[in-house]
Amino acid sequence: MDEQTARRLVNLNGQFYQTFGRAFSATRQRIQPGVRQVLSTLRGDEHILDLGCGNGEFVRQLAQTPFRGEYCGLDFSLPLLEAADSNPRPFPINFRQSDLTGNDWPGFYTNPFDLIVSFAVLHHIPSNDLRQQIVAQAASLLRPGGRFVLSNWQFLNSPRLVARIQSWERAGLAPSDVDENDYLLDWRAGGEGLRYVHHFDETELAALAAIAGFVVLETFYSDGENGRLGLYQVWQKPSNRIVKP
Repeated sequence: MDEQTARRLVNLNGQFYQTFGRAFSATRQRIQPGVRQVLSTLRGDEHILDLGCGNGEFVRQLAQTPFRGEYCGLDFSLPLLEAADSNPRPFPINFRQSDLTGNDWPGFYTNPFDLIVSFAVLHHIPSNDLRQQIVAQAASLLRPGGRFVLSNWQFLNSPRLVARIQSWERAGLAPSDVDENDYLLDWRAGGEGLRYVHHFDETELAALAAIAGFVVLETFYSDGENGRLGLYQVWQKPSNRIVKP
């Protein structure tokens, strides 16, 4: 995928979450079982960065536990961040608005993180180049030995969601303009919208981890009626290596 097409798809998703942010937030009022599984592994004193924090449901659930670390949330959608900012603050919580596909957001943070999470976000990032950039930036913000936990939508495992796949012509593109396993899905709540989504498999996701110097600690599936709508991986930054973007 060339840079111009990637930027066009970034803008398409940006427009979607600005237009439908509140409607989307209304459908995301609980965390997925896979995310709850991640919550159960926390010590309780971590310094956490949530990339693509959305409406803050993760930190809302975190606030219901004995967690007493520090949380930072980052998202580009102002409607979603406004919902996130209404959360209680029993420990230090900070939200920032920024586009993950840019280069400014790593500069917001000076102290290394113990844990970075990114749930249902990376599959909305078009092009291998941009995905590699974000993963490398995340690695640069982790302390040695820190973990990066991410989930990606497995919508092809759902006949209902497969029916939402649209022709690329609706976005003014041809199939040859995009990469393998790239899809355009529609949205029908509160109006009709379009979103770019990439469908990862375990091998592709693990290869992305390796490029940034991560070690894959765990892979599991969760979420949805069939328990296979989310592909989760837990990556670790090696203790003896500092990765820079």
